[in-house]
Amino acid sequence: MSLLSWTEHSRCGLTRAEQKSRILYLALLATLFLRHPRIPPPPGLRAARPWKRKRHGAAVPGAPALLLVLCGRRREERGSVTSAPSAASCLLFGREEAAMHPVFQSSRRDFTFGPWKLSAARTHIMKSAQAERLADELHMPSLPEMMFGDNVLRIQHDHGFGIEFNATDALKCVNNCQGMIKVACAEEWQESRSETEHSKEVVKPYDWTYTTDYKGTLLGDTATLKVVPTTEHINTEKLKAREQIMFFEEVLLFEDELHDHGVSSLSVKVRVMPSSFFVLLRFFLRVDGVLIRMNDTRLHHEADKTYMLREYTSRESKISSLKNVPPTLFTEPNEISQYLPIKETICEKLEFPEKLEPKPETSLETICAKSK
Repeated sequence: MSLLSWTEHSRCGLTRAEQKSRILYLALLATLFLRHPRIPPPPGLRAARPWKRKRHGAAVPGAPALLLVLCGRRREERGSVTSAPSAASCLLFGREEAAMHPVFQSSRRDFTFGPWKLSAARTHIMKSAQAERLADELHMPSLPEMMFGDNVLRIQHDHGFGIEFNATDALKCVNNCQGMIKVACAEEWQESRSETEHSKEVVKPYDWTYTTDYKGTLLGDTATLKVVPTTEHINTEKLKAREQIMFFEEVLLFEDELHDHGVSSLSVKVRVMPSSFFVLLRFFLRVDGVLIRMNDTRLHHEADKTYMLREYTSRESKISSLKNVPPTLFTEPNEISQYLPIKETICEKLEFPEKLEPKPETSLETICAKSK
C-alpha cells in the first residue's frame, strides 16, 4: 500500500487514537529518513531551519515542515491552514499528488434560480477566542471541535424572504435538559470510582453530543415564509428522475469526534435542477458501542409552486440492535440510514407571502445615495 493511500485510509473509519498512532509512525520514518547521512535533504528543504534535539543536539533539516504536514494535513483540508503546499508536502505525497489536493481556501458560490438566489459560503474554523465568546452566549461549556461559524447556505427570494442554514442557530436548538448519553466505558469508570461520591454528580449537565433538531432559519423582515403543517410528502420519484444538475454545493457546519468516542456532525447539501432545487440538512451522531442517531431535514421547491415542502425525519438505534449490520456501515450515513428506525417525522409547507409587490427598480440616484 502506498504512503498516500495509507494516509487517506487512516481518515476513514478509524478513531483519532488510531490516526495519531499512524501519524507518529510516519513522523518517525520521516525523521529517520532525513537523518540518514547518505541521503541529502530534498532541494526544497535545504534552506529549512535546522531542528535541534535537546538530548543529542543533532540537527534534522526540514523535520518541522514534515511534522507539520503529517499532523496538520487533516486540519488543512478542513480549512485551518491557508498556505500553499510546501516542499515537505511535495516530498511526502509527491508533487503531482500535492497539486491534485490543493490547500483549502475560503469560497463563496452564488447561483440564480428564477427569483431565487442561492449562496453557499465555506470559510475557516472559528478561532478559539470567538468560540469561547459564543459558548458563553449559548451557555455551553464548549463548542464542537470544528466549528464553522461563518459557513452558511442561504436561499433568498428577490422580495427578501427565504431560509438559511448556519451552525450558530443550529447549536441554539441543542437541548441541554434531555437525557444525557453515556459512552460505552462509562459504567466501568463509575464502578472503579464507586467509593467517591462526587464522581456521580454532574456539575452542569449539557448535551455533549450536540444533538440538534434544527430545520433552518427563516429570513425576511416584512415578508417571511409561513410554516403550515401538511400531510404532503416530498415526491422522491421526481428527485430520482435524470435531470441536469446545474448547481451543487456541500457545506460543513460543525463536527466533533466526541473525545475519540464517535462523531457528531452537521452538514447541508443543495442541488439545483432545471425544474426544482433540493436541500438536505443532516445531523449525524455515532457514539461508539452505544447508538447511532440521524436527524434529516429535506427541503424541496418546484419552480411552478408557491411553497416549499420541508420534511424532518429523526432516526435512532442502539448499536446492540444492529448486530446483523456490518460495522463498516456505521461510519457511512447514507448506508446506515436504512437500518435506523424512524422515531419522528414532521411535514410542513413553507408558503410564500400572499401578496408579493413588484420589486422596485433600482435607479442610479438610489445607488449613489446608498454608497454615500
